[in-house]
Amino acid sequence: MKKIILSAVLLAAGGTTAAGQDAKLDAARIEALTGLKGQLNEKEGVFKVSYPRDDIKATVAGVAMTPALGLTAWAAFTRMDGRAMVMGDIVLLEDQVNPVMSAALDNGLEVTALHNHFLWDSPRVMFMHVGGMGDEEKLARGVGAVFAKLKETIGAKGPRPDARIDPARSTLDPAKIDAVLGRKGELAKGVYKVTIGFKSKMGEREIGSAMGVNTWAAFAGSDEKAVVDGDFAMSEGQLQGVLKALRRAGISIVAIHTHMTGESPRVMFLHYWGVGKTTELAAGLKSALDTQME
Repeated sequence: MKKIILSAVLLAAGGTTAAGQDAKLDAARIEALTGLKGQLNEKEGVFKVSYPRDDIKATVAGVAMTPALGLTAWAAFTRMDGRAMVMGDIVLLEDQVNPVMSAALDNGLEVTALHNHFLWDSPRVMFMHVGGMGDEEKLARGVGAVFAKLKETIGAKGPRPDARIDPARSTLDPAKIDAVLGRKGELAKGVYKVTIGFKSKMGEREIGSAMGVNTWAAFAGSDEKAVVDGDFAMSEGQLQGVLKALRRAGISIVAIHTHMTGESPRVMFLHYWGVGKTTELAAGLKSALDTQME
Protein backbone atom coordinates (compact mmCIF):
# COMPACT_ATOMS: atom_id res chain seq x y z
CA MET A 1 0.00 0.00 0.00
CA LYS A 2 2.85 2.40 0.86
CA LYS A 3 4.40 1.75 -2.57
CA ILE A 4 1.12 2.53 -4.31
CA ILE A 5 0.71 5.80 -2.38
CA LEU A 6 4.32 6.81 -3.12
CA SER A 7 3.86 6.12 -6.84
CA ALA A 8 0.69 8.21 -6.89
CA VAL A 9 2.49 11.12 -5.22
CA LEU A 10 5.35 10.96 -7.72
CA LEU A 11 2.99 10.93 -10.68
CA ALA A 12 0.98 13.82 -9.31
CA ALA A 13 4.14 15.86 -8.85
CA GLY A 14 5.46 15.04 -12.30
CA GLY A 15 8.18 12.81 -10.86
CA THR A 16 11.53 12.22 -12.47
CA THR A 17 10.47 9.32 -14.67
CA ALA A 18 9.99 9.53 -18.42
CA ALA A 19 6.26 8.98 -17.95
CA GLY A 20 6.09 11.89 -15.49
CA GLN A 21 7.93 14.09 -17.97
CA ASP A 22 5.61 13.01 -20.81
CA ALA A 23 2.59 14.25 -18.89
CA LYS A 24 4.07 17.76 -18.81
CA LEU A 25 4.45 18.07 -22.58
CA ASP A 26 1.49 19.72 -24.26
CA ALA A 27 1.54 17.69 -27.46
CA ALA A 28 -1.49 19.41 -28.98
CA ARG A 29 0.05 22.84 -28.37
CA ILE A 30 3.38 21.75 -29.86
CA GLU A 31 1.59 20.52 -32.98
CA ALA A 32 -0.34 23.78 -33.27
CA LEU A 33 2.76 25.96 -32.91
CA THR A 34 5.02 23.90 -35.17
CA GLY A 35 2.36 23.22 -37.79
CA LEU A 36 3.36 19.55 -37.79
CA LYS A 37 1.91 16.30 -36.53
CA GLY A 38 3.87 14.37 -33.96
CA GLN A 39 4.14 11.14 -32.05
CA LEU A 40 4.76 10.49 -28.36
CA ASN A 41 7.40 8.00 -27.24
CA GLU A 42 6.08 7.16 -23.79
CA LYS A 43 9.11 5.11 -22.77
CA GLU A 44 11.58 7.98 -23.33
CA GLY A 45 9.20 10.87 -22.64
CA VAL A 46 9.76 12.44 -26.06
CA PHE A 47 7.25 14.06 -28.40
CA LYS A 48 8.59 14.19 -31.96
CA VAL A 49 7.19 16.13 -34.92
CA SER A 50 8.28 15.24 -38.44
CA TYR A 51 8.20 16.68 -41.93
CA PRO A 52 8.99 14.20 -44.75
CA ARG A 53 10.76 16.01 -47.60
CA ASP A 54 8.91 14.16 -50.33
CA ASP A 55 9.22 17.33 -52.44
CA ILE A 56 12.97 16.65 -52.83
CA LYS A 57 13.54 14.49 -55.87
CA ALA A 58 17.13 13.57 -55.12
CA THR A 59 19.28 10.68 -56.21
CA VAL A 60 22.36 9.38 -54.39
CA ALA A 61 24.74 7.41 -56.60
CA GLY A 62 21.76 6.60 -58.82
CA VAL A 63 19.40 5.65 -55.96
CA ALA A 64 16.09 7.51 -55.88
CA MET A 65 15.88 8.88 -52.35
CA THR A 66 12.70 8.83 -50.27
CA PRO A 67 11.93 10.33 -46.84
CA ALA A 68 12.42 6.89 -45.27
CA LEU A 69 15.98 6.77 -46.62
CA GLY A 70 16.96 9.88 -44.66
CA LEU A 71 15.01 12.81 -46.10
CA THR A 72 12.71 13.44 -43.13
CA ALA A 73 13.15 16.60 -41.06
CA TRP A 74 12.19 16.40 -37.40
CA ALA A 75 12.23 18.07 -33.99
CA ALA A 76 11.96 16.18 -30.70
CA PHE A 77 10.74 17.72 -27.43
CA THR A 78 11.26 16.46 -23.88
CA ARG A 79 11.43 17.79 -20.32
CA MET A 80 14.50 18.16 -18.12
CA ASP A 81 14.87 19.86 -14.74
CA GLY A 82 11.55 21.63 -15.11
CA ARG A 83 12.34 22.99 -18.55
CA ALA A 84 11.63 21.90 -22.09
CA MET A 85 14.39 20.77 -24.40
CA VAL A 86 14.27 20.43 -28.18
CA MET A 87 16.66 18.82 -30.63
CA GLY A 88 16.14 18.50 -34.36
CA ASP A 89 17.57 17.73 -37.77
CA ILE A 90 16.31 19.88 -40.64
CA VAL A 91 16.61 18.56 -44.20
CA LEU A 92 17.35 21.37 -46.67
CA LEU A 93 18.43 22.10 -50.18
CA GLU A 94 21.38 24.50 -50.56
CA ASP A 95 19.33 27.64 -51.22
CA GLN A 96 17.22 26.99 -48.11
CA VAL A 97 20.07 26.65 -45.63
CA ASN A 98 20.74 30.27 -44.74
CA PRO A 99 17.15 31.58 -44.68
CA VAL A 100 16.16 28.67 -42.44
CA MET A 101 19.24 29.14 -40.27
CA SER A 102 18.36 32.80 -39.75
CA ALA A 103 14.81 31.79 -38.82
CA ALA A 104 16.21 29.44 -36.17
CA LEU A 105 18.68 31.96 -34.74
CA ASP A 106 16.14 34.81 -34.76
CA ASN A 107 13.57 32.72 -32.90
CA GLY A 108 15.50 31.48 -29.90
CA LEU A 109 17.01 28.26 -31.23
CA GLU A 110 20.66 27.28 -31.47
CA VAL A 111 22.19 25.90 -34.65
CA THR A 112 24.68 23.22 -33.66
CA ALA A 113 25.81 21.60 -36.92
CA LEU A 114 25.47 21.93 -40.69
CA HIS A 115 26.76 19.25 -43.02
CA ASN A 116 25.94 16.69 -45.67
CA HIS A 117 24.84 13.10 -45.02
CA PHE A 118 25.54 11.74 -48.51
CA LEU A 119 28.06 11.73 -51.32
CA TRP A 120 27.07 11.84 -54.99
CA ASP A 121 23.66 13.36 -54.22
CA SER A 122 21.85 15.41 -56.84
CA PRO A 123 20.57 17.93 -55.96
CA ARG A 124 22.84 18.40 -52.99
CA VAL A 125 21.04 17.92 -49.67
CA MET A 126 22.20 19.57 -46.44
CA PHE A 127 21.28 18.79 -42.83
CA MET A 128 21.04 21.48 -40.17
CA HIS A 129 20.91 20.42 -36.52
CA VAL A 130 19.11 22.69 -34.07
CA GLY A 131 18.55 22.68 -30.34
CA GLY A 132 17.30 24.70 -27.43
CA MET A 133 16.27 24.64 -23.80
CA GLY A 134 13.75 26.76 -21.93
CA ASP A 135 10.06 27.57 -22.23
CA GLU A 136 8.15 24.88 -24.12
CA GLU A 137 5.93 27.33 -26.00
CA LYS A 138 8.84 29.54 -27.09
CA LEU A 139 10.80 26.54 -28.33
CA ALA A 140 7.79 25.24 -30.24
CA ARG A 141 7.28 28.68 -31.80
CA GLY A 142 10.93 28.67 -32.84
CA VAL A 143 10.58 25.27 -34.47
CA GLY A 144 7.40 26.53 -36.15
CA ALA A 145 9.33 29.48 -37.59
CA VAL A 146 11.99 27.12 -38.93
CA PHE A 147 9.48 24.93 -40.74
CA ALA A 148 7.51 27.94 -41.98
CA LYS A 149 10.66 29.29 -43.64
CA LEU A 150 11.47 25.82 -44.99
CA LYS A 151 8.05 25.60 -46.64
CA GLU A 152 8.27 29.18 -47.88
CA THR A 153 11.53 28.48 -49.73
CA ILE A 154 10.50 25.20 -51.38
CA GLY A 155 10.79 25.37 -55.15
CA ALA A 156 14.19 27.12 -55.48
CA LYS A 157 12.85 30.25 -53.74
CA GLY A 158 15.88 30.71 -51.52
CA PRO A 159 18.76 33.06 -52.44
CA ARG A 160 21.62 31.83 -54.59
CA PRO A 161 24.70 34.10 -54.45
CA ASP A 162 26.49 34.56 -57.76
CA ALA A 163 29.73 36.37 -58.52
CA ARG A 164 31.65 36.06 -61.78
CA ILE A 165 35.06 36.72 -60.27
CA ASP A 166 38.44 35.59 -61.57
CA PRO A 167 41.01 35.83 -58.76
CA ALA A 168 43.76 36.32 -61.34
CA ARG A 169 42.13 39.66 -62.22
CA SER A 170 41.68 40.93 -58.67
CA THR A 171 42.00 44.69 -58.19
CA LEU A 172 40.95 44.97 -54.53
CA ASP A 173 42.92 47.18 -52.15
CA PRO A 174 44.19 45.14 -49.19
CA ALA A 175 44.67 48.32 -47.11
CA LYS A 176 40.90 48.84 -46.99
CA ILE A 177 40.40 45.34 -45.58
CA ASP A 178 43.24 45.84 -43.08
CA ALA A 179 41.65 49.07 -41.87
CA VAL A 180 38.39 47.28 -41.03
CA LEU A 181 39.83 44.07 -39.56
CA GLY A 182 42.68 45.79 -37.73
CA ARG A 183 45.23 43.25 -38.92
CA LYS A 184 47.29 42.51 -42.02
CA GLY A 185 47.19 39.56 -44.39
CA GLU A 186 49.09 38.35 -47.42
CA LEU A 187 48.34 38.83 -51.14
CA ALA A 188 49.18 35.95 -53.47
CA LYS A 189 47.87 35.22 -56.98
CA GLY A 190 45.04 37.71 -56.64
CA VAL A 191 43.79 36.38 -53.29
CA TYR A 192 44.21 38.40 -50.10
CA LYS A 193 44.23 36.11 -47.07
CA VAL A 194 44.07 37.01 -43.39
CA THR A 195 44.73 34.33 -40.74
CA ILE A 196 43.99 34.57 -37.01
CA GLY A 197 45.17 31.83 -34.67
CA PHE A 198 43.10 30.03 -32.02
CA LYS A 199 44.47 27.76 -29.30
CA SER A 200 43.55 24.41 -27.81
CA LYS A 201 45.39 21.37 -26.48
CA MET A 202 45.85 17.75 -27.43
CA GLY A 203 46.85 16.18 -24.16
CA GLU A 204 49.58 18.48 -22.81
CA ARG A 205 50.57 19.77 -26.27
CA GLU A 206 49.23 23.17 -27.24
CA ILE A 207 47.95 23.36 -30.82
CA GLY A 208 47.35 26.58 -32.72
CA SER A 209 47.40 28.30 -36.07
CA ALA A 210 50.20 26.29 -37.64
CA MET A 211 48.31 23.06 -36.87
CA GLY A 212 45.17 24.38 -38.57
CA VAL A 213 43.41 25.76 -35.50
CA ASN A 214 42.67 29.19 -36.92
CA THR A 215 40.17 31.58 -38.40
CA TRP A 216 40.94 32.72 -41.92
CA ALA A 217 39.40 34.86 -44.64
CA ALA A 218 40.32 34.92 -48.32
CA PHE A 219 39.20 37.83 -50.53
CA ALA A 220 39.25 38.08 -54.33
CA GLY A 221 37.75 40.51 -56.85
CA SER A 222 37.37 44.28 -56.67
CA ASP A 223 36.59 46.73 -53.89
CA GLU A 224 33.04 47.04 -55.24
CA LYS A 225 32.40 43.33 -55.80
CA ALA A 226 34.43 40.69 -54.07
CA VAL A 227 34.03 37.19 -52.75
CA VAL A 228 35.20 36.13 -49.31
CA ASP A 229 35.37 32.59 -48.03
CA GLY A 230 37.00 31.04 -45.05
CA ASP A 231 36.80 29.24 -41.74
CA PHE A 232 36.05 30.39 -38.20
CA ALA A 233 37.58 28.55 -35.22
CA MET A 234 35.86 29.09 -31.87
CA SER A 235 34.85 27.53 -28.60
CA GLU A 236 31.44 25.89 -28.28
CA GLY A 237 30.15 28.84 -26.28
CA GLN A 238 31.13 31.29 -29.02
CA LEU A 239 29.41 29.51 -31.90
CA GLN A 240 25.95 31.09 -31.67
CA GLY A 241 27.30 34.64 -31.43
CA VAL A 242 29.51 34.16 -34.48
CA LEU A 243 26.66 32.62 -36.47
CA LYS A 244 24.29 35.47 -35.66
CA ALA A 245 26.86 38.13 -36.57
CA LEU A 246 27.69 36.54 -39.92
CA ARG A 247 24.05 36.04 -40.85
CA ARG A 248 23.20 39.64 -39.89
CA ALA A 249 25.97 40.69 -42.28
CA GLY A 250 24.44 38.62 -45.09
CA ILE A 251 27.32 36.14 -45.13
CA SER A 252 26.27 32.56 -45.86
CA ILE A 253 27.19 29.64 -43.61
CA VAL A 254 28.13 26.54 -45.58
CA ALA A 255 29.23 24.08 -42.86
CA ILE A 256 29.46 23.75 -39.06
CA HIS A 257 31.42 20.87 -37.59
CA THR A 258 34.54 19.75 -35.73
CA HIS A 259 37.95 19.10 -37.27
CA MET A 260 39.38 17.04 -34.41
CA THR A 261 38.48 14.72 -31.56
CA GLY A 262 39.98 14.72 -28.10
CA GLU A 263 41.11 18.35 -27.99
CA SER A 264 40.51 20.51 -24.90
CA PRO A 265 38.82 22.89 -24.99
CA ARG A 266 36.68 21.59 -27.84
CA VAL A 267 36.98 23.69 -30.99
CA MET A 268 34.10 24.26 -33.41
CA PHE A 269 34.64 25.28 -37.02
CA LEU A 270 32.30 26.95 -39.46
CA HIS A 271 32.90 27.63 -43.14
CA TYR A 272 31.35 30.65 -44.82
CA TRP A 273 30.89 32.41 -48.17
CA GLY A 274 30.03 36.02 -48.92
CA VAL A 275 29.74 38.35 -51.91
CA GLY A 276 29.77 42.15 -51.74
CA LYS A 277 31.99 45.18 -51.22
CA THR A 278 35.27 44.32 -49.53
CA THR A 279 34.72 46.81 -46.70
CA GLU A 280 31.20 45.48 -46.00
CA LEU A 281 32.37 41.88 -46.02
CA ALA A 282 35.28 42.74 -43.74
CA ALA A 283 32.91 44.58 -41.40
CA GLY A 284 30.72 41.48 -41.19
CA LEU A 285 33.72 39.34 -40.31
CA LYS A 286 34.89 41.92 -37.75
CA SER A 287 31.49 41.87 -36.05
CA ALA A 288 31.76 38.07 -35.75
CA LEU A 289 35.31 38.28 -34.42
CA ASP A 290 34.18 40.84 -31.85
CA THR A 291 31.66 38.38 -30.39
CA GLN A 292 34.58 36.12 -29.48
CA MET A 293 35.96 38.88 -27.29
CA GLU A 294 32.77 39.25 -25.22
